[in-house]
Amino acid sequence: MSSPAPPALSVQSGYLDHAASTPMRPEAVAAMVELMAAPAANPTGAHKLARDARKVLDRARQDIAASFDADPGNVIFTGGGTEADNLAIFGVVGARGGVPLCSAIEHHAVLHPVEHLGGRVVGVDARGVIDLDALADQLDESVSIVSVMLANNESGVVQPLADVASVVREQCTAVLHTDAVQAVSWLDLATHTAAMDLVSISAHKFGGPQGMGALIVRSETDLVPVILGGGQERERRSGTQNVAGAASMAAALVATDAERPAMVARVEALRNRLVGELKSELDGVHESGVGPDGDRSHKVAGSAHLCFEGVDSEALLFLLERGGLFASAASSCASGAQEPSHVLAAMGVPRDLAVGSLRLSLGATTTESDIDLALEVIPAAVRQLRGAS
Repeated sequence: MSSPAPPALSVQSGYLDHAASTPMRPEAVAAMVELMAAPAANPTGAHKLARDARKVLDRARQDIAASFDADPGNVIFTGGGTEADNLAIFGVVGARGGVPLCSAIEHHAVLHPVEHLGGRVVGVDARGVIDLDALADQLDESVSIVSVMLANNESGVVQPLADVASVVREQCTAVLHTDAVQAVSWLDLATHTAAMDLVSISAHKFGGPQGMGALIVRSETDLVPVILGGGQERERRSGTQNVAGAASMAAALVATDAERPAMVARVEALRNRLVGELKSELDGVHESGVGPDGDRSHKVAGSAHLCFEGVDSEALLFLLERGGLFASAASSCASGAQEPSHVLAAMGVPRDLAVGSLRLSLGATTTESDIDLALEVIPAAVRQLRGAS
């Protein structure tokens, strides 16, 4: 098959919600379009077209495995990051018994399975970094899997996975899992996940398609499948593989790996400008996940999480959208009452401050004009809401 030229990337200006989903990279779009236009062969079949599809799938495994220094045969394709997290938690506990353990700031795709299985939750400090002493206190041989995310989806804080692994290895034989969904764009995966047995990723967080993810198995770890059927993915995840999705995800990851150093430096400068100018122009702005001196070195480059005194985040988002800026809040509405996110609560952020949270997440397509727009719209919206209250 000859590859068509990558299409031009169309990106909505004012989009600062890359932690929710990223625009697809041209390489990922091209890979998907090419394969969706090809004969629809099942990669588990025996004829030539099926074998061709299997070759594409195998190449995608190889490309993804290379980012983790992993065995291509241990890349398990899933329907997204949530499924990968669920397979890790339920799969290990199903195979080994015992109880799971995770940090208090995990994505709900980890936290809810751990709670469902009667597991343990370890607290974090005010920056959102896991408490290693508390972790050690909670460990014993009944703990079968420890799950600590690499980069938080709200605060952007990077967890010290090597230190986590050291504590766990001294205390028990638990499997180590990390949800690396929010880290792929920003961190070298082989280095930062080297101590982990299982790693979850999601394609749409780094320029791939939605509905596509993977669980990377970096050691001999037994997993009981959570989806039963035809026994695909070495009996670990049944269902006909999404060949186009896998190839598109792999293309996005290869491009991300190649561009990461330059992209991180550029986006970090944009993030620092955005946060610095907002804090200079407005009073009562609190940046999440930083040290007392404002150090951001342990945060991913694209994360700008702020809490505004005297502001309701739902109302703020409404005004930002009217101004052409698209972001999100680290809070949710339940029973008509806005409650702070579990991440901010775990970090000890007071409720009256947490309800004014704003997650501005930058990505590979963020430009200076996006930041210019944010610096025009956000201060005006905050002043309007404070004046109204």
